[in-house]
Amino acid sequence: MVGLGIFLLYPILVSMNFMFLFGKSPSLEELESPRVERPSQVFTADGVLLGRYFRENRSPVPLSKMSPWLIKALVATEDARYQDHSGIDPIAIARAVAGVATGGNGGGGSTITQQLAKNLYKTRRKENTGALGRVPLVGTIISKTKEWLTAVELERRYTKNEILALYFNTVEYGSQAYGVKVAAKTFYSTSPDSLTVEQAAMLVGMLNNPTAYNPQFHPEAAKRRRDLVLTRMGQAGVLSGDEVAAQQATPIVLQYQVEKHVDGPETYYRSAISQRANEWCKANGYDLYRDGLKVYTTIDSRMQTHAEESVDKKMKSLQQAFDRFWRNRGTDPWVDEDGNVIPNFIETQMKRTQQYKRLAARYEGQPASLDSALNAKRPMKVFTWKGDRDTTLLLSPLDSLAYYKQFLHAGLMSMDPYTGQIKAWVGGIDYRFFQYDHVKQGKRQAGSTFKPFVYLTAIDNGYAPCDRIRDERVTINYVENGEPMEWKPDNVTREYTGMNMTLRYAMARSVNSVTAQLTEKVGWDNVAKYAHKVGIKSKLLGVPSIGLGSGGDVSVYEMVNAYSTFVNQGFRPEPMLITRIEDQNGNVLVQFDPRQKRVIPAETAWLMTYMLRGGMEEPGGTSQALWDYDLWKKNNQIGGKTGTTSNYSDGWYMGITKDLVTGVWVGGEDRSIHFVGSQQGEGGRTALPIFGTYMEKLYKDPELDLRMGPLPQPTVKINKKYTCVTAEPRRRPEPVDSLVVDDLLEKINQGVIAIPDSIKL
Repeated sequence: MVGLGIFLLYPILVSMNFMFLFGKSPSLEELESPRVERPSQVFTADGVLLGRYFRENRSPVPLSKMSPWLIKALVATEDARYQDHSGIDPIAIARAVAGVATGGNGGGGSTITQQLAKNLYKTRRKENTGALGRVPLVGTIISKTKEWLTAVELERRYTKNEILALYFNTVEYGSQAYGVKVAAKTFYSTSPDSLTVEQAAMLVGMLNNPTAYNPQFHPEAAKRRRDLVLTRMGQAGVLSGDEVAAQQATPIVLQYQVEKHVDGPETYYRSAISQRANEWCKANGYDLYRDGLKVYTTIDSRMQTHAEESVDKKMKSLQQAFDRFWRNRGTDPWVDEDGNVIPNFIETQMKRTQQYKRLAARYEGQPASLDSALNAKRPMKVFTWKGDRDTTLLLSPLDSLAYYKQFLHAGLMSMDPYTGQIKAWVGGIDYRFFQYDHVKQGKRQAGSTFKPFVYLTAIDNGYAPCDRIRDERVTINYVENGEPMEWKPDNVTREYTGMNMTLRYAMARSVNSVTAQLTEKVGWDNVAKYAHKVGIKSKLLGVPSIGLGSGGDVSVYEMVNAYSTFVNQGFRPEPMLITRIEDQNGNVLVQFDPRQKRVIPAETAWLMTYMLRGGMEEPGGTSQALWDYDLWKKNNQIGGKTGTTSNYSDGWYMGITKDLVTGVWVGGEDRSIHFVGSQQGEGGRTALPIFGTYMEKLYKDPELDLRMGPLPQPTVKINKKYTCVTAEPRRRPEPVDSLVVDDLLEKINQGVIAIPDSIKL
C-alpha cells in the first residue's frame, strides 16, 4: 500500500517540486504563454532595418506557411500515432522498454508533444534540476516524468496543429538555425512552404542530432538519415515505393548560408547601440538576444551612407599619399620627434598583443620556438583599399602587425545639436578588420580644436570678440610644484606680426601667442572647468598650454557634444543613439526623450558660434579650404575649427551648421605614425576634406530635410561688441593651423619634464 501511495503521489511531488528535490516545472502561465526566444530588431530613424540580435536565430511562421511534407515526414518518423494519443503514447513507451530489455532498439518512446515540452521549457537544464535530478538515472526518470506531465498539459491547452506549429518553430536544426523558417533559409535559401519532399525529409532527419546529421559538414551521415525518413514516410503510406526510391536517389544539394548572432552590416555604431540597449535591458529585466524587442535608433541611414562614403573617399587617397611619402623616404613610418625610425618598434608593439601573450604562454621557456612562431608565415586575409578591399597575403604575425600599423584611421560623428540625436557614426575605416572605435573609444589630443574653450572662458568672463591682444613673443610665468617656471609659446611660423588682433581674428587664424596670453588672463584651470561644463568628460590637466590641446586626450564624441552646446544656445545636449524600445507586439517599453542642461548663457553661446564662423569669414582663417566645396548658396553659414598635434600625429576638424555639429579625426593607430609636414598632415588637409565632402553629399540629397542657410540668430540681446571683421582680403594663401607636442601631457604626468620653453600647436 505504501509503495502504491508513493507511486500515485510521485507525479504530484514532481510537479510541485517537493522540498526542491525535483526541480522547477513549467508554470500555468508558461504553459499558456510559452516564452519562445525571438531575435530583436534594430531600425534606423528613417525605418531601415539595420539587423537583428539573437542567440537562437528564429522567425516563427504559421503551420499554413509550411510545406505539408514537413508534417508528414515528422509524424511518420517521430510519432506515427500522433493523432491518437494525448501527449503520452503507452504503446511507444512499451515498445521502447521492450527493445532495451532485449538488447535491441525498440525506437524512441517520446511523442512529438514530449519533445516540444523538452525543447520549449528546457526541462533538462541545470537550473530546472533539483537535488534528486543530479543523481544518475534518477535524474533521467525525473526529467522524463516532467516531460510527460508537461506534454499532457500541452495537449489540454493546444490543438494538434498548434502543437506542430510550436514544434517546428522552436526546434534546433543546427548551424545556429532555430525554427523551420530559418532552417529553410540556412540550408536551402528558400521558405518553409517551398520545401520539396527531399528537403523536408532532410530537415526532419536532422532533428535527431543536428550536429551529426548536418548535411554541410557530414553529408554521408545526413543522406543516410534523410533516406531513413523517406523510408518511414513510405511505411506510413504517404509515399509510394517508387516515390521513396526516386527521392532516395536524389543527391543533397544545399544553398548554405549561416546568419550570425548579429546579422546586418557590421559597423561601429551597431556596437555602440547594442551596448546602450544591453545596459537598458539588464536594468529592466529584458534580454536583447531573446525577447524580440524592436530598437529604434537616431541614426539616419542616408546620412550614415554619406558619412561612410566621405571617409572612404578621402582616406583611400590619403593612405596612397602616406604610403608614397614613406616609400620615397625609404623608411618605415614609425618615427620619433626628430624623424628617426624607432628601433624594434614592431617587436615592442607585438609584446602588447593578446596573440603574443598566448604564444608566449604556449612556448614558455622556449625562446627559439616563440621566435619561430612569430616569424612563421601563413596565408592571411587582410584589409586593402584596392579592389574588393580584402585580399590574402602570406604573412607572419610580425609581418601582419607591421602591415596594419601603417594604416591611417579616422572617426566621424554627426549630431543634431538641439536634440542630441546622433545621425551618423563612423568609427574607423573598416569594422571587419579594425574594431577599435575612433568616435568614442579612441581619445587623442585635440590640437587647436581645443582653443575655442579658451575663448569661451574669456567671453563668459567679460571679454568680447572685438577685444584685442597683440601678436607678439611672450613669456608665461607660472609655478609648478612650488618652483617658478616659464613658457615661451611659438607661433607655427615662428613669426609674430605685432598686430593688435581681435579675439575673433586670432581664433580664426589659430594664433598661439594670443591664445597663450588669453589663457593666462582667464586661468588655465578655468579653461578646463569650462571645457567640462560644455561636454568634455575626460580628465584635463590645468597647464598653461591647455588651450593648445595639451591638457588631455579627448574623443570625437566629447568634442561634438561640447561644440553642440554653442549651437544649442548654451544648453548642453545629452548625446543619444536610441529613441525608443518596443516589445515584440509593438508596445512601447521605454521612450528616450532629449535631455539637456543649461551650462552657459545664451549670449555667450551665440557669440561662440559667431567666433567659429570666423574660420571662414576672417582673412586667413584656417577653415577657408571649405570655400572649394559646393557649400555656399542661400547665405549658408558654416563655423569650424581645425586642429593638428605636433609631428602631425592627429588631424581634426570640428564643423557647425544650422542643423548639425560634426567632428572628424584622422591619424595613425599610434602617435609615432604620421606625416612630417603641414602640406599633407595638418587637420585642414586630412580631416577638413572629409567634412567638406560629407556636407556636400548631405546638401545634394533630395531625400534629406537639410537645407543651406544661416546659423540661428541670437534669441537674446547681445550686449558685447562683436562686429569687427578684420579688413583684409577674405582668403590668404597660407592658412595654417598650430601644432602641439603630442607627448607633452604624458611627460608632464610622469614628471619627466616641466612645460617646455616653446610649444607648437
